[in-house]
Amino acid sequence: MLKQERLSTILNELHKRGVVSYAELSAVITASEDTVRRDIKELDSQGLLKAVRGGATTLSKIPHHYRQREIRDIEEKKIIARKALSLIKHNQLLFFDGGTSALELAKILPQDLRATIITNSFPVANVLEDHPTCELLFLGGRLSKTAFATYGNETLLNIQKFRADYYFFGVSSITPEELYCKDLEDAEMKREIIANSTNTIGLCTSDKLNSTDNYYVAKTKSLHMLITECDPDSTMLEHYNTIGVEVR
Repeated sequence: MLKQERLSTILNELHKRGVVSYAELSAVITASEDTVRRDIKELDSQGLLKAVRGGATTLSKIPHHYRQREIRDIEEKKIIARKALSLIKHNQLLFFDGGTSALELAKILPQDLRATIITNSFPVANVLEDHPTCELLFLGGRLSKTAFATYGNETLLNIQKFRADYYFFGVSSITPEELYCKDLEDAEMKREIIANSTNTIGLCTSDKLNSTDNYYVAKTKSLHMLITECDPDSTMLEHYNTIGVEVR
């Protein structure tokens, strides 16, 4: 197979699967894994995929700015929010980050819920400011005008004061091995909240599955549960079940 044919086949296989390994591609294009590795490196340099250990994944296509993200996949996020709501009980301490799926969850909290919610997200805080029975604690820090959330040392120090029952983690990009996001400070904040939460719940629309971004957050197995709009038995989710993450 000629080089251009190999490159085209690799991209086609990645489009179908979302994540591919050297061994899988080697069998498809009948070339050595060393050849596949070089081809993937070239495609990565062209910005057409993301090279990862042992293979490649698709690049995240999720917009960076909050205003663009808040109008995407609304119905899918509502399904995710309804699934996540079943975890919330009275008298819990909950972290909500700046993800738009977490915002949808905040919108449907019962009006009689007695819980304490901690967030760095201005949109989440705005939704909950008039909630009659929930206590709201806002994490201070420097405002990101693309994320409408606070980051920085002050935010990180404030996170350390709490131990949450649940962290509702807005997934940006995820593979069966690792979690990623678009900003260094967001990655730092997410790691700190994971470290200060008993359970971390990933809220993830299916278009973020098997994709990567520039900044590493944590191992995917640090999630206790992954909630998507899909049926839990979907083939898109089978790899996540195998690493011990409960899928809903």
